[in-house]
Amino acid sequence: MNEATDFGDLLAHIGRLERRIRTVVAARRGMDQNPDDPYRGLYLSDEQVDQILDSEADALLRIVDALPPEEPEECTGRLAELARSCELSPLDVDLLLVALAADLDSRFYHLFGYLNDDVTRRRPTASVALAMCGVPLISAAGRDRLTSGPLVRTGLIVLEDPDRPFPCRSLRATDRVVSHLLGIDTPDAAVAAVLHPTPAIAWGDGSAVADAMSTGITLAYLREPPTGSGLLLGVDVLARLGLEALVVDLGALQRQPDPVSVARAVAREARLTGRGVVLGPVTDVTLTADLLEALEAHPLPLIVYGSGSWDPAWSADPPLLVSVPGSTPAERGELWRSALSDVDFDPGYATSQFLLRPTQVARAAEAARAQSRLSGDGRVTVEAVRAGARGENDATLQRLARRIEPAVGWSDLALPIPTMTALQEVAARARHREKVLGEWAMRPGGGRGIGVAALFSGDSGTGKTMSAEVIAGELGLDLYVVDLATVIDKYVGETEKNLDQIFEAASGVNGVLLFDEADAVFGKRSEVKDAHDRYANVESAFLLQRMESFDGLAILSTNLRANIDEAFTRRIDVLVDFPMPDAAQRLALWRMSLKTLPQSETLDLEFCANAFELSGGGIRSAAVTAAYLAANADCPVTMAQVVMAVQREYRKLGRLCVEKEFGRYHSLLNRSAV
Repeated sequence: MNEATDFGDLLAHIGRLERRIRTVVAARRGMDQNPDDPYRGLYLSDEQVDQILDSEADALLRIVDALPPEEPEECTGRLAELARSCELSPLDVDLLLVALAADLDSRFYHLFGYLNDDVTRRRPTASVALAMCGVPLISAAGRDRLTSGPLVRTGLIVLEDPDRPFPCRSLRATDRVVSHLLGIDTPDAAVAAVLHPTPAIAWGDGSAVADAMSTGITLAYLREPPTGSGLLLGVDVLARLGLEALVVDLGALQRQPDPVSVARAVAREARLTGRGVVLGPVTDVTLTADLLEALEAHPLPLIVYGSGSWDPAWSADPPLLVSVPGSTPAERGELWRSALSDVDFDPGYATSQFLLRPTQVARAAEAARAQSRLSGDGRVTVEAVRAGARGENDATLQRLARRIEPAVGWSDLALPIPTMTALQEVAARARHREKVLGEWAMRPGGGRGIGVAALFSGDSGTGKTMSAEVIAGELGLDLYVVDLATVIDKYVGETEKNLDQIFEAASGVNGVLLFDEADAVFGKRSEVKDAHDRYANVESAFLLQRMESFDGLAILSTNLRANIDEAFTRRIDVLVDFPMPDAAQRLALWRMSLKTLPQSETLDLEFCANAFELSGGGIRSAAVTAAYLAANADCPVTMAQVVMAVQREYRKLGRLCVEKEFGRYHSLLNRSAV
């Protein structure tokens, strides 16, 4: 129905009210002793007081009752839809029309001032409205319709001036109701601030939920896993019920100055437009009982979604509890390919290691297109797609761990073949964990997650942290290094609390979690001899449980593998040993560490690799020192500078600079490095 038709229907109903008002005004004028008094309504004369004392109650109602009967007009258009969705009685509709009259025709603005006997009160009062509808002022049912009936409860009208007596309180139709009945579909600014557009993403099958709700259930809670979308499933449920969705952002709603008031306005908007409400995402602190009660728009459905459990305190009526299935890698791959159909690679495979909701896939694909505009040709690359996927990460973990954006690859590692093979296995497990542990159920039951845990053990400087960065770069993920100084606490229970915060934050992030020096928190449990031992064992037990339920990729690195508790070792998926590099690997490390520097022809890296038994970290540290010495001398890196850098590295390690070890270059130690 178009706007002109809606306005014509309203005018037809207002015309019926106008005929009644004309008769009332004429009768009132005939009873007025001084109708031409310019100050009428601003004071009461002695004659008017005597007339009031001599008159009977509800004189205005008797005038209306004396009107000739007329056939009530049937509601049509938006007024009929509103009456149906808000369960309005014929009396409610008449009261609403009285409240609307002054907003639709300025003549009523003045007439109500006359009927109220107060030129400053130009909206219908409760007494005038009830009289116009043929209801006595002393009628309990009539008074109830204006104080707690569906008109007030659903926010269609407002009974103003609470400090005045009930007969003198003004009746006003809210602006949104007036505009809706005139055919305007723009919501209030406060409501628009908490609404999201309905996502145009086809995912999920809500047929079973829709069938259940079609039996009269109006409240449902959809609990979503990390890769599922309660929002999309809720929209699909409403579509199967023949309803559009009013998608409300619960976080934005809670940020409003008066969330409950805005929630009532949202419920009114749902009734006006005949749409069901989809609300979320729910966290432990964003949903309250009064907010949920304000959002209910019975008989229209309210669908709430979130990742946590439903709290019975939120609602007296139990909801329909639904577990949302997680999206499969194949489904997400199809969403990626649909959103990026013009790329020359498979975006689904490039992002198979990312655990994303279908809605996040759509946003990440859009972000990838925006990211690609930084390049000259605007071509969407694998890096841009992965950057878009990383953009969906929760920022909480960055406040608890140090974020490293990977800048190294496999070619930057100089490790034995068994170690490289084990690292590649870690990357493969992280990429395919959903298929193997989820779809194929190779880790069933017990609340176990689909995470991958790896233990990197070896001496300091053998490449453990760098290898974790390489794996993160291979998977297109960020690396988050947990600072154990912020985790371990001397107070009982605080360490577990800090670790739980880290794991909880990591569950909303597609990244690699690295616990450096992990034996500090994953150490062996001991025999209980005092209270300290007992609580230390509690920490270990907590970590065992938390590691099993984690869905991401966690890497533990330690210099002392023997100190790691056997219970942790059993739960480790891949053990990677990092031995000290041999001569060939040391040569590769020297070359990689110095490859960007200008080098003197006298530089003898083969000698350095054979003579100096340093770890990869030691070699890189010596290379940096040599670079500073060369920069200070403004010359290419010389053998003297490298030898001096090795000497300083030995001092840090507490080792002696033996002449036999430095060979023919030992004499360079006594010279200036510059």
